[in-house]
Amino acid sequence: MRRYSWFPLCIVLLYSCHNAPSYDTIIRHGMLYDGTGKAPIQTDIALQADTIAFIGDLSKATAKHEIDAAGKAVSPGFIDMQSWSVTSLLADGRSMGAIRQGVTLEVFGEGSSEGPLTDTMKKIEESQQGDIKYKVEWTTLKDYLTWLQKKGVSTNVASFVGASTIRENVLGDANRPPTPAELDKMKALVRQSMEEGALGIGSALIYAPGFYAGTDELIELCKVAAPYGGIYISHIRSEGNRLLQASDELIHIAREARIPAVFYHLKAAGRNNWGKMDSLIAKIDSARAAGLDISACMYTYTAGATGFDASMPPAVQEGGLDKWIERLKDPRIYRQTLRDMTTPTNAWENLYLGAGADNIICAGFKQDSLKYLTGKRLSEIAKMRHTTPEATIIDLVIQDHSRVEVIYFLMSEDNVKKEIRLPYMSFGSDAASMAPEGVFLKSSTHPRSYGNFARLLDTYVREEKVIPLEEAIYKLSGLAAARLKLKKRGELRAGYYADVVIFDPAAVRANATYEKPHQLATGVSAVFVNGVEVLKDGQHTGARPGRAIFGPGYKGQ
Repeated sequence: MRRYSWFPLCIVLLYSCHNAPSYDTIIRHGMLYDGTGKAPIQTDIALQADTIAFIGDLSKATAKHEIDAAGKAVSPGFIDMQSWSVTSLLADGRSMGAIRQGVTLEVFGEGSSEGPLTDTMKKIEESQQGDIKYKVEWTTLKDYLTWLQKKGVSTNVASFVGASTIRENVLGDANRPPTPAELDKMKALVRQSMEEGALGIGSALIYAPGFYAGTDELIELCKVAAPYGGIYISHIRSEGNRLLQASDELIHIAREARIPAVFYHLKAAGRNNWGKMDSLIAKIDSARAAGLDISACMYTYTAGATGFDASMPPAVQEGGLDKWIERLKDPRIYRQTLRDMTTPTNAWENLYLGAGADNIICAGFKQDSLKYLTGKRLSEIAKMRHTTPEATIIDLVIQDHSRVEVIYFLMSEDNVKKEIRLPYMSFGSDAASMAPEGVFLKSSTHPRSYGNFARLLDTYVREEKVIPLEEAIYKLSGLAAARLKLKKRGELRAGYYADVVIFDPAAVRANATYEKPHQLATGVSAVFVNGVEVLKDGQHTGARPGRAIFGPGYKGQ
């Protein structure tokens, strides 16, 4: 009998262990939105290491850290489908602007990417830096992403390989098609990038040198990316006067390369083009009905932001920044460029004419001598200088020796709401994640840097009820993750990575404005990235658990 005396106690211990598990973190009583678009349920969620361990009744479980999320939403981390934090994360890996909105993954690669880079490209990048100075210590795209991870970032990071970057590796800034041998080199670079974890191909076709790429060239690059599970994302060749024709090009590329395609920051730019949105949506719906995998992402504002390069003909920009400015200093070319900028055309995208001088704000200069103009409208600067707006644009580019960072008011509020309702719409900031401190205060920025995702939740979900909260969360998480073919991310599900956001749907708010953009969003109380609490009680913990995330074709270790 003595040999069995411990048996009942073992049964009790096993039963106790089974019914009282312990975890790293338990989030209790929250309204759980799982990222699939389903209605929320009130339940608990347990995190262990970097993984969601259990979802359900955890009343008998214990944890090292517990959060009472009663009255709050618990959702998957949000995915920024179009981030420009490639440089800002080098200055501040906390990614404050994104984290405070619940963003846990930032995706790069619209047109250009931080790899592959030649030695010449590295030198050019270093010579053209603005407020943030850094040494380019990487060569491939994988090098860059893993370098960020080792440096320490709070968000996860991923990237497309830029079609312009691939082109520049082989052709520099030349305005011509590649030879067959050159195209083979470009395709080899795409193959290398896909095997090193690129998500696909990204193009930006209104800017030099991306503008110089023909449709057939893009198809050939996409044909290389497609077998690796890659997708094609594009700032299409025109979002204004030739919007419908440019959309046909994206759809044609998707069809010929047999690759999923995403319209980056879908829009109809310029008042004269606002009425084209219904026709654009009809084109996308038709392509989807025919079996093509076409979707889109957007930002939640009526103004975009780019540079004054989008107000001048791409032809004058051939050869890169130095040659562009050298040409502008030639009186004959200067006068011709003035005429080109004020002449309506379908040959290139002219955002100056699309917005008008009163609707353009100068947001960023390299030269300290010009920073006093930051935040002023182009029309105001032109009056100060006693010259025309178009001459002011050229003069500022020459004097700043940069494209100058600019905000253009181009879109209609009605179209923004129409786009948000589209079932295939995801969201991207098209901006860098910043902090209202240090080097970032040397320039202005678009409020979307701090408010793109919070604005969706406060203005369009809570106040105007354009879509319900569960749909918004799905589009910010599950839909985006599926679009990017990410494994175990985008949903709250046991076994998935613990990228989790807790926020108050009644209080989340985008505070950034065009006049005062450097203002963090509020209403998000906690953010976990790979199971680590990066935001606690609304304050950044300083943790940097972000990882490099690679595409489905990744063949590395």
